[in-house]
Amino acid sequence: MITLEEIKKNEEVQELIVGAQKQLNALGYTEHSTRHISIVSSRAGRILETLGYPEERIELAKIAGYMHDIGNCVNRVDHAHSGAILAYQILKEMGMDVQKRTEIMMAIGNHDEQTGTAVSDISAALILADKSDVHRDRVVNTNMSTFDKHDKVNYAVTNADFTIDKETRIATLDLNIDTKICPVLDYFEIFMDRTMMSKYAAKYLNIWFELIINGTKLL
Repeated sequence: MITLEEIKKNEEVQELIVGAQKQLNALGYTEHSTRHISIVSSRAGRILETLGYPEERIELAKIAGYMHDIGNCVNRVDHAHSGAILAYQILKEMGMDVQKRTEIMMAIGNHDEQTGTAVSDISAALILADKSDVHRDRVVNTNMSTFDKHDKVNYAVTNADFTIDKETRIATLDLNIDTKICPVLDYFEIFMDRTMMSKYAAKYLNIWFELIINGTKLL
């Protein structure tokens, strides 16, 4: 079976990651490069591992997490779909079994809140992992006076902890938001669709998604 470590060593994958971030930098988007995809990859795997899924499904979730944003190298619009097709072709060329690469394609193709939803355990884990990565480290723009709403919300998040409890079957996103930078309401204005997507993804895995902001449980 193709492993995450082999994916990380693939030159084509690495160039797509670099190209994707280059394009997003030009557009003024938040970071979607090695930091983000590494967190998403690790977190997606940890979700399935905690819930007792087989090692093969865990590894596929890690791979999907690592490759999920390569479509940004094509265009930000429909990046989930273009990324899914790119990933499928790369994995095919690497010799991955057709069923496994199809699972990864499905997960990547459904990770964006505008067009996707949880359609498998791997896609649900990817969604939860991706949407929970909110933090000031993702803000590429260094000029606060030119921050857009996404920059403000991400920069205001000074701490973000994502945990999953096997016994209670609760996945918790616990955020600290500096309200001097932006009010909590702005988080929901920007991230309501992502929050609801996470809720439905958790439901697919038969767990509960919980959102805590500044010590207050909001979901």
